[in-house]
This record gives sequence, C-alpha cells and structure tokens, in this order.
Amino acid sequence: MAIFRQFPLFSFLILCSLAAAEACNDCSQPKTNQVPCFFIFGDSLVDNGNNNDMLTLARADYSPYGVDFPQGATGRFTNGRTFVDVLALLLGFPNYIPPYSRTRGRALLQGANYASGASGIRDETGNNLGDHTSMNQQVESFARTVQQMRRYFREDYANNTLCSYLSKCIFYSGLGSNDYLNNYFMHDYYSTGAEYTPRAYAASLIQDYTKQLTELYNLGARKVIVAGVGQIGCIPYQLARYDGSSGSRCNEEINNAISLFNTGLKKLVDRFNRGLLPGARFVYLDSFESSQDLAENARTYGFEVVDEGCCGVGRNNGQITCLPMQMPCDERGKYLFWDAFHPTEAANMILAKNAYSSKSRSHAYPINIQQLAML
Repeated sequence: MAIFRQFPLFSFLILCSLAAAEACNDCSQPKTNQVPCFFIFGDSLVDNGNNNDMLTLARADYSPYGVDFPQGATGRFTNGRTFVDVLALLLGFPNYIPPYSRTRGRALLQGANYASGASGIRDETGNNLGDHTSMNQQVESFARTVQQMRRYFREDYANNTLCSYLSKCIFYSGLGSNDYLNNYFMHDYYSTGAEYTPRAYAASLIQDYTKQLTELYNLGARKVIVAGVGQIGCIPYQLARYDGSSGSRCNEEINNAISLFNTGLKKLVDRFNRGLLPGARFVYLDSFESSQDLAENARTYGFEVVDEGCCGVGRNNGQITCLPMQMPCDERGKYLFWDAFHPTEAANMILAKNAYSSKSRSHAYPINIQQLAML
C-alpha cells in the first residue's frame, strides 16, 4: 500500500537516511528529559483517547475506566496509567504524551500518541468493532506531524536539524494482538483464518509490519521499541470462552500462533540492527514471556487474581467487557487484568519498569529502554 504518495518528503527522507549528526540548536530538550520526544503507535493497550470521538465499540471514555487516573476516564483502556504512560515518566517527561487527535503545533515537538483501540497491522483488522486508526493510517499521521514540525526548525537547515532531533527521540510500536483476536481467529467475520496457515499469516504480518517500520525509519525514527504480542490465549476473554470447570485453561491454539509472529518480529529486530536500516537501533519487548512471568509468579509481584478481570460481566469477568458506571473490584492492585483484555495499572507499572531497566533479555532485547535512551 503506497501510503505516502501525498507527502512530498523525498529530500527529507534522503537526509534522514544519512542519519545526520548535526545537533539540533533550535529545540533543546528539557534537562529532566532523557530524550526530546516520544512517539507512540499501537492499539488499545496504549491508546489514550484517540478513539473517543469515533463511531466504535472500542472506546473507554466512560467510568469506571480511568477510576484511578487523575483526569478520570480519558479513553485509556485500564483503571489508571498505561504501559507508555509509565514509560514516559521513567524517561523523564513531566507529563503524559498526549493523543494525536488533540495535539497540534509546537506541542508535537515533545511527541504524540497515535495508538487506536482495535487497530492492527492489517487495515481491515478491527472493522468488526467500528472505526479505528490502522497502523498504516497512524504512520500517515506521523508523516503529517513531520510536515508540521519542519516549520519550527531553521529554514536553511530545516531537514538536517529535524533529522538530528528525531534521531534522539524514542518511538514505541505495539501491534499484532488485534490481528489475531479481531481478525485471524474471528472466523465468522474474516476469511484470513481459512486463507492462511498460522505460519503463513505470521509471515504476512511481519512483511507488512516491516514496510510500516521502515516508513517510520524513512521519516526519521532511529531509536525504536517494538513490543511482541502478549499471552493473549490466557486473557479473561479467552478463559471465559475456552476454559473448563477449573477456569484456568488457556487457548493454546492462539498462543502457538502468536508465538510464530513474535519469533518473526524478534528476527526482524536483529535484521534491522545488523544493517538493514543503517543508523537505527531497535529494541524488542518480549511481551509474551513478560506476561507469562506475571501470571506464573503472581504472588511475588503482589497479584492474587490472574484469571479474571477486575471489571466485567460473566465467567472470569471476561464475557463482556467493563460496562458504563459498573462497580469494579475494590483491590485493583491485586488483579493482573482490569477487564476482559487489558492489564491493570499495577501490571502496567511492573511491565514498564522491567522493560526500562531490567538487564534480563527476557524483558527487553538486545538492550533495555534506559540503555536505548542513552545512545
């Protein structure tokens, strides 16, 4: 899909590909920030309000979502902070990165969140839930952001200094969950499950994702975090549909399928880092192993309930997601899951801290996010 033909950025892309080393004198970063800006791409795990004005079932701008967030129900699909909210604080940003839908002008210099609930790598993913912004569309929005940012840099060296500025920023991308939950394994709505074997589908997703991440690189991204898909065969939604009387059996068909995608994504990170995208450094977050670790060592992390949502309806609080004005559980910090699909703030905090500073490659590979920011 030629998603950038409407943006005349050819000269800018060439300059960025050279990874210019000239320092950006026009946009000095705050002393508290480890990086000058933070750009976020993804789905409902990191969406912070972009879906609020869309005609979609994938929205969370109502109570009790945000019950533990200072501003209340902002559109975050959890009770408090998301993974990238915590990560922004760890990177030294004084405020959370705002949604792109409400960010323009100079505010874009600090970054923006383009994530959209129900979105995926494939354009049709999530259509069963209504409107959303696919990854291709999110990258298109970032291309428009680059156009807007150019005007704030010196006219005579605009491209060069902007390339240098963006090369210091952190880019986060977390896609793939919906390409399975709201596409491949939704046989009544999508044909992909009949058209592809699990291995072929994973390969197709990696092929599309490679193009999208390369477009971000062409637009200036150099420090990039890519998150694998978590253990979604074990979320309350799947337990509610597939478990037996014990209430603990995961859907291993889904887990096995996404493991193929995750393996391909990690190999892609190696290819990018070994010279496929010169000057770039990618970090892979093993979300599958990290989420599995939280469940298997729940007591160590302070969790008591790992197989049902804090807010929801039906078996495991996972058959229907959190309803407007529904009363959630009281001790949210003891729950791994907030609703049928999404982790609690407590889980997000642990996952983000591990990805940021853990020396274990089971959390971040080949380096952690703190080390990436220092490059």
